[in-house]
Amino acid sequence: MISQFFVLSQRGDNIVFRDYRGDVQKGSAEIFFRKVKFWKEDGKEEAPPVFNLDGVNYFHVKVVGLLFVATTRTNLSPSLALELLQRIARVIKDYLGVLNEESLRKNFVLVYELLDEVIDFGYVQTTSTEVLKSYVFNEPIVVDAARLPTLGPAALFMQGNKRMPGTAVTKSVVANEPGGRKREEIFVDIIEKISVTFSSSGYVLTSEIDGTIQMKSYLTGNPEIRLALNDDLYIGRGSVPHYGYSGSSGAGAVILDDCNFHESVHMDNFDVDRTMSLVPPDGEFPVMNYRITQEFKPPFTVNTLIEEAGSLKAEVILKIRAEFPSSITANTILVEMPLPTYTTRVNFDLERGIVGQNADFKESQKKLEWSIKKIVGGSEHTLRAKLNFSQELHGNITKEAGPVSLTFTIPMYNPSRLQVKYLQIAKKTKTANPYRWVRYVTQANSYVARI
Repeated sequence: MISQFFVLSQRGDNIVFRDYRGDVQKGSAEIFFRKVKFWKEDGKEEAPPVFNLDGVNYFHVKVVGLLFVATTRTNLSPSLALELLQRIARVIKDYLGVLNEESLRKNFVLVYELLDEVIDFGYVQTTSTEVLKSYVFNEPIVVDAARLPTLGPAALFMQGNKRMPGTAVTKSVVANEPGGRKREEIFVDIIEKISVTFSSSGYVLTSEIDGTIQMKSYLTGNPEIRLALNDDLYIGRGSVPHYGYSGSSGAGAVILDDCNFHESVHMDNFDVDRTMSLVPPDGEFPVMNYRITQEFKPPFTVNTLIEEAGSLKAEVILKIRAEFPSSITANTILVEMPLPTYTTRVNFDLERGIVGQNADFKESQKKLEWSIKKIVGGSEHTLRAKLNFSQELHGNITKEAGPVSLTFTIPMYNPSRLQVKYLQIAKKTKTANPYRWVRYVTQANSYVARI
């Protein structure tokens, strides 16, 4: 059971606070923020998502810069509490459209009404947007999405000749358009988070894709949806016929190690023609989650060279190459590399002509950070860094530095080649033909290159 729920800003301001049971002290939000901000235990600088302090269990997740926190004195399952916090954030986002500090403050009455329906005396009742629509009738005050940062989630898909609107990210599922109209549209997002580990010689040691097909529907009347995937899609390596491994496109079959589907999905014809039907509930929900360990081409290759330049100096050369087509652009690339603990100063030599490039040495963490705003497919970028040490080198420097890690986002690209062939909507009329958007995005989960 949950004793308290609250949402804090990055400054520690209490935006939303609800005390369900009264068995935890009122100043818990301030105690929590002070503990998280100055966390120094276990040699880590970031607080874990779950910790105990003075007999109170604190659970927290960070969503778009906001801290969603739950407290309890009971021995509650951490997985349950963290999943609940994520679902509460999703429900609030479904109703408000934009999830940030301003939208929460403007819609605090609606947010408190949602919290009272989701949790009663500390016990969870429902986290379904569809069910909550029967009990919550307040209209949200819409926050202008145009003031969001240009590289936020709403802009992930804004590239290419045909621009995909980011309104699915910033529109409420209950609010109408100006004039009382409701725009008929449905969004299907294939989001893949990839984990790759490279050896020191550049070979791929491990690779994995964690994918999800997300759907967000703004269709009136809840019509049935039919979704078709690749013909050469197989679940489990044992199901792949030897003669059909190359796939119909010649690029190879798409092999899922395992997958699971939303409860509303009907699988009657899935084994025959890879189509599934469903009546989408309100709000954003995962139609299908899947995992792939089949070999795929990593979107970036990383080469790292460290050379000693004397007893108290060394030089690092970092080179990254985009291995995807030139028609695709990766956003918000961040390269991180831990340096020896006795590093005192770093001088950087950046390539000229690259907009939005920055390099920094985090002295407290002894870490090098190299950020690039955008990288076009097929391009290559190099960073040179000269290190200064406080003591003489002993042994191999490569054992005290690295590994190199990358984080990035690549819109309209998916390494698994899983495709949505078509998206059919039943009961559409000649006067109302809904907009259908299918979008792809790849993100780094754990992208590491050893030195």
